[in-house]
This record gives sequence, C-alpha cells and structure tokens, in this order.
Amino acid sequence: MGQCGITSSKTVLVFLNLIFWAAAGILCYVGAYVFITYDDYDHFFEDVYTFIPAVTIIAVGALLFIIGLIGCCATVRESYCGLTTFVVILLLVFISEVAVVVLGYVYRAKVEQEVNVSIKKVYDEYNGTNSNAQSRAIDYIQRQLQCCGIHNYSDWQNTHWYEESKNNSAPISCCKTNVGSCTGSLTHPEDLYQEGCEALVVKKLKEIMMYVIWTALTFAVIQMLGMLCACIVLCHRARGPAYELLITGGTYA
Repeated sequence: MGQCGITSSKTVLVFLNLIFWAAAGILCYVGAYVFITYDDYDHFFEDVYTFIPAVTIIAVGALLFIIGLIGCCATVRESYCGLTTFVVILLLVFISEVAVVVLGYVYRAKVEQEVNVSIKKVYDEYNGTNSNAQSRAIDYIQRQLQCCGIHNYSDWQNTHWYEESKNNSAPISCCKTNVGSCTGSLTHPEDLYQEGCEALVVKKLKEIMMYVIWTALTFAVIQMLGMLCACIVLCHRARGPAYELLITGGTYA
C-alpha cells in the first residue's frame, strides 16, 4: 500500500510538472497583458500599481518552466538532490505568488484614490492633438470605454481645451459610434456618451488586478500540491531499503 502511495505521488508529480510548463506560458501571457494595458492607462496611475506584479508574474512564469524540467527528471530518477532543488525552488515561487496576491490587493485598494487625483490633471492637459500623450490617452479611453469627461460630458466645459477652442463641444472621441453626424457639440448631448470615464477607468484597473490575483492564487494552490507530492517521494528516497522491507513485510538477511 505504501509503494502504491509512492507510485501515485510520482505520477501526480510528473503530471503537475507538465501543468507547470503550461502555467509558465499562461503566467507570461498574463504579465504581458498587464504591461500592454498599462501602456494604455499609464497616465492615470503610478508605474508601481501594475509594474511590480507584472514583473513578478513574468519571472514566476520563467521559473516554472525550469521547475517543470527539473521536476520531471528528478521524479523519474528519484534523485534526492534534484527533488530537494525542485522543492526549494517551488517554495520560492510559491512565496513570490503569495507576494503577487498581497501586492495585487494592496494596489487594487489604492487604484481609486490614485485615479481620482491624476485624472483631472490629464484632462486639463488635453489639447486635441495626436502629438500630445495626454490627448491620445483621453481619446483612447473615451472610445474604448465609451465614456465622456470625468463624471459626464459636461466636465469638458471646465477644461483649458474647451476655453481655448470656444466651439461649445467635447472631443469627437465622446461621440457614440452609431451617430455618424456627431461633431461633439454639447447642444446635442444625446449624441455623446453619457457615462464619465473616472469610474470606468477605476473599474478596468481593478479588473486587471483581480485577473492577476486569481491567476497567481490558482497556480499557488497547484504548487502546494506539487511540494506535497515531492516531499512524499523524498521521504521514500531518504528511508531507503529499510523502508522497503517494512512496507513489504520482509526482514534483513
């Protein structure tokens, strides 16, 4: 029965190592997704809010690929040194993923405050030209999130761009996609997106953080199972022949 447990642990461990290879690709994808999204929203929060979790999760993905390779070889050979290295690296990765989860929750709680402070400044620096980074960022989120202004389209009346343009309108990016004749005029508010961008930006960033948190949490649980199976195989390897005789009911010659 003991030998059956060892065999089962080895089988599960080999299977988990294959999962680790797949997980490495998934984690790198998640990290890259966060970086790409950060590039679109970087004017609304500090770098640290996504940079640290994204870097950590990509590093974890790279380590998982190495772990899978070490784990497969060590499990098949029942190498004590290899399995010990496997468990130690897996433990470090597990700690890193727990750190990602904690950082994700901390930064998620701070997102709303950060966006509230920065979004008005970004809108004030809007000038409607493609060469202006703030203008590109505002136009992008208004089209992407289908919103207009900070709280609603009327917020544009309090911006420098509105005062300088003197045309009583919001940017074209505020126009609903199904209204072809929209010019952004505030005299036709029905042609403009009604919802403000602040709440939607906060919601989007929180969704990204939760995406990172749940990904890290899921693979952390899988790694706990991997460490458990590796420890069972290690115990079997450490006990040696005396353990084999005990579980088979044999005696020394």
